[in-house]
Amino acid sequence: MTREATILRETAETRIEVTVNLDGAGQAEIATGIGFFDHMLCAFARHGRFDLKVSVRGDLHVDGHHTVEDTGIVLGRALAEALGEKAGIERFDSAFVPMDEALVLAALDISGRGQLHWDVEAPFGMVGDFDTQLAREFFIALAANAGITLHIRQLAGDNVHHIFEAAFKAAGRALRQAVAVDPALGGAVPSTKGVL
Repeated sequence: MTREATILRETAETRIEVTVNLDGAGQAEIATGIGFFDHMLCAFARHGRFDLKVSVRGDLHVDGHHTVEDTGIVLGRALAEALGEKAGIERFDSAFVPMDEALVLAALDISGRGQLHWDVEAPFGMVGDFDTQLAREFFIALAANAGITLHIRQLAGDNVHHIFEAAFKAAGRALRQAVAVDPALGGAVPSTKGVL
């Protein structure tokens, strides 16, 4: 069974189409109109080892907010659909990722209770064409729509590019392991409630 989903969402502000294959090889085709954000999503997919296609037409003449947040919404929904009933998945995982002087931890639970806990110190400003306030907005939208409890914690770092890249890579690596199927579960949902 292929764990893949495509979601298209159109609003007055954005048109976003996302395809994700959880059992891919880390291939990414990303076009959001924001170069640094494309770079982060490619890193997320590569280190998550899932295939990801993202096509965005957003109101960048306003700013990048709707583009980034709405991409998180659509990617989160695609992840949730690809996971289906979550039968046999590992469910929990975490990853530490160093990026030069930066060190970031991502820990997650595919719980069905989407929430973000963000402990990252990034000054307001721009990294290339990316507003630094939008990294948190992306992960809020992703976690809420994927039904994932996600903790991202910066343990060290000064360079914002390094901090964010470590965060996206760590989230990808943690997600890779959490969605992995454990044959020992025999297809059971990993919850005492029987559902996630």
